[in-house]
Amino acid sequence: MSGTTSARMEEDPLPCGMTGKRVLIVYAHQEPKSMNGSLKDAAVMELGNQGCQVTVSDLYAMNFEPRATKKDFEGPLNNSNFFNYGVEAHTAYKKGFLSSDVVEEQKKVREADLIIFQFPLYWFSVPAIMKGWMDRVLCQGFAFDFPECFDRGFLQNKLALISFTTGGDAELYSKTGLSGDIKYILWPLQHGVLHFCGFKVLAPQISFAPEYTSEEKRKEMVASWASRLETIWKEKPINCTPSWYFE
Repeated sequence: MSGTTSARMEEDPLPCGMTGKRVLIVYAHQEPKSMNGSLKDAAVMELGNQGCQVTVSDLYAMNFEPRATKKDFEGPLNNSNFFNYGVEAHTAYKKGFLSSDVVEEQKKVREADLIIFQFPLYWFSVPAIMKGWMDRVLCQGFAFDFPECFDRGFLQNKLALISFTTGGDAELYSKTGLSGDIKYILWPLQHGVLHFCGFKVLAPQISFAPEYTSEEKRKEMVASWASRLETIWKEKPINCTPSWYFE
């Protein structure tokens, strides 16, 4: 089953001038009729209507392999006596030995102007299948090197945005809430992964506790997301420094 879909560019020029923009949505949810599925569909529709070319990597539908193993390398190992995944991935990328599924996802990233990560918050983080996508796809040599990271990362000409649902309400994720400020939770993902690779990070889209709210409220969440996407190309990235998260 293929997990990749596309919304093709319209022929007529658009007022926003965004015809030709490419968007990759990395999507992790098992149920197409879920809130995450609805948010993903709304993004595909709105961005497609703008004339953007939208590609979806539906990780569960693709049966994407989240484990980082020796199977990711189709050539000889750099060191067969001691396996270091990061070193091997770096070498394999430079020599063109990465497995075909990783190469395909890297191609999507390379072509995208904006990458949207759509997922439910699991244990203050992304689902394992999405974490595996990050582990395997955003390897050294492709997304970063040293000292080419953070503002010098290789993906610095791209925008990234995380859109996710939570199990708890907004109060739970406030500074005085039991879970603490939601910004604290986003530091490892937005700064430690996306900013590290050079992405210009847009403000997150958070849909709080959709399972425990009314159908009308859920529709409002989806509509709010679609409305934001109407002007997404005009947004400025957040100041991805400790002060944004912790002050």
